[in-house]
Amino acid sequence: MAIKTILFDLDGTLLPMDEKEFIKGYFGMLCEKLVPFGYKPDEVVDAIWYGTEGMYKNDGSKLNETVFWERFCEVFGPKVMEKKYLFDEFYVNDFPKAKKFCGYSPYAREIIDLAKAKGLRVICATNPIFPSLATEHRMTFAGISKDDFEYFSNYENSSYCKPNLKYYEDIMARCGCDPNECLMVGNDATEDMVAAKLGMQVFLLTDCLINKRDVDIKSFPQGDFETLKNVINSL
Repeated sequence: MAIKTILFDLDGTLLPMDEKEFIKGYFGMLCEKLVPFGYKPDEVVDAIWYGTEGMYKNDGSKLNETVFWERFCEVFGPKVMEKKYLFDEFYVNDFPKAKKFCGYSPYAREIIDLAKAKGLRVICATNPIFPSLATEHRMTFAGISKDDFEYFSNYENSSYCKPNLKYYEDIMARCGCDPNECLMVGNDATEDMVAAKLGMQVFLLTDCLINKRDVDIKSFPQGDFETLKNVINSL
């Protein structure tokens, strides 16, 4: 079947980055924001990872946002919600500075424009473990914006995470897509390429390749941005 929709991952795909460097910088900035209010850096980092683990295990019964904050409250107590405004302020005022921990490729803008010029639907299928505002900022880091996509996943609108197939099934249902008419583009051999199990075509972008589980990637169409551009041109 002809491809009608392209799903793009964001971090490490449209937005080149070293994941470890980005996480280290991001956590450092957040701790710098919170320490003056009595938070200890190690406790903040552990609580974020604990909340993130909950989102990855989410069974769909709650929004990822709810799961994250429930776990955060387990660590710091329910009164932490009185300080949630600090996190909101962080994403508005401080998170944009995290751009320095990311790379940049002009191909991101070019590829999105190419896909839309060919009449393809475009969705941002980034793992929904961030607030929408943080996701929008990361899009701007890549030289694109939320207006380029008909839908983008974030922790306020999602109840699953990659590599859970239900994450992709949810997007298909929300956007009225047939997986057999979709192409999933991403840099993670596990989280992104799993979409093939639903019948999607996939493309593994290798510029910032992640393969934590040592998946055999030989069977996946793959390559750099220039190769991806040729693939989209051929659709």
